Amino acid sequence: MFSMAYDLGKISMTALMRPAFDAGIAFTRLDERIARSPVGQGWIERSQFTDACASLWIDGELVHLEDLVLHDATKDIRAPTHELTIARDVLKTRRRISGQSPDWALSADGIRILRRTSDNISISAEAVEPAGVIRPAIATDPEGEGDDSDDVEDLPGVDYAAIDAVLARSAAAVEEARSPAPTTSAWAREKDPLVYDLDWDEDERLEEWRGVLRQMQDLPAVLQAIVALDAWNELSVLQHAPWLGRLFCASILRQAGVTTGSHLAAINLGLKAIPVDRRRNRDRETRLLAIAHGFLAAAEIGLKEHDRLALARQMMDRKLSGRRTSSKLPELVDLVMAKPLVSAGMVAKTLEVTPQAARRIVLELGLREMTGRGRFRAWGVM
Repeated sequence: MFSMAYDLGKISMTALMRPAFDAGIAFTRLDERIARSPVGQGWIERSQFTDACASLWIDGELVHLEDLVLHDATKDIRAPTHELTIARDVLKTRRRISGQSPDWALSADGIRILRRTSDNISISAEAVEPAGVIRPAIATDPEGEGDDSDDVEDLPGVDYAAIDAVLARSAAAVEEARSPAPTTSAWAREKDPLVYDLDWDEDERLEEWRGVLRQMQDLPAVLQAIVALDAWNELSVLQHAPWLGRLFCASILRQAGVTTGSHLAAINLGLKAIPVDRRRNRDRETRLLAIAHGFLAAAEIGLKEHDRLALARQMMDRKLSGRRTSSKLPELVDLVMAKPLVSAGMVAKTLEVTPQAARRIVLELGLREMTGRGRFRAWGVM
């Protein structure tokens, strides 16, 4: 039986006031700059990818930005890993929260839907690599990414029955997520002990965390988010989706108007910059200050990234002067500003040109090759 309680009475708010105030001002400055910037939408889209990768990094996993961008565009060059599947889930959840009203994520329905969806996908992600399957490298667009042109069929060593079983389980998980919520507690139903700790009562832990939110409703929004994140970590609310709590805390800032519109604060990027011994310190005040400094770092990193993108856009716009009206370069500039990386296949699909023409246009724009490989290359402005 879960008996842990998060005592707000033992928190010294005095030490948190200054860093929380500074973080709030920095987030407001960033939000104002993004709202008025010609590269604002591109910055928001990029932050979705970089924050998803940072979220996995905080949880002790490594996902390359290049792999996540290509996986999201269905241009994988290899079979997706368990970590990459979770990163895509984080990315999709960020987009889903951003597309809803500011108060949706923390509502009863929002929490229920996001919790069920993340739990189902996280569990099915663990079944991505069943035993006995030898996975070949995947090249969904060989012409656009390299000189592979062999058809992938009847590959030796591949257990297609096991792959079909994984697809069936994934389809069942999606169907369960779309079904109406059960009337009984999720933990009252039978769970697989190989996947779940049966003594881990997520419903009770979640209710305890929501109780912390109710007790803090009169505090400034940044302070609420700081304490809410520490409480989420201490209560260990969800077994398979610890990253969801950080998105809930970013939603607190959005709901209070600290960040507005479709901008969901990329707090994972800032927390990544804080040493782990501070973020996971046994002393609560040390952890809270680390989170506050992480929030401030997230805003400062966002401001620097915006200025870098704005400068890159100006430099690329100079190369557009004197071009024909039928030139594909303006479309390529828009694509490059919206994505951290682009591959030849992505350019060919978006601009509706051949892969060979895509590579030629990329060279005309002078983009930097980011992968260092001769095949399956990707370009960006980083």
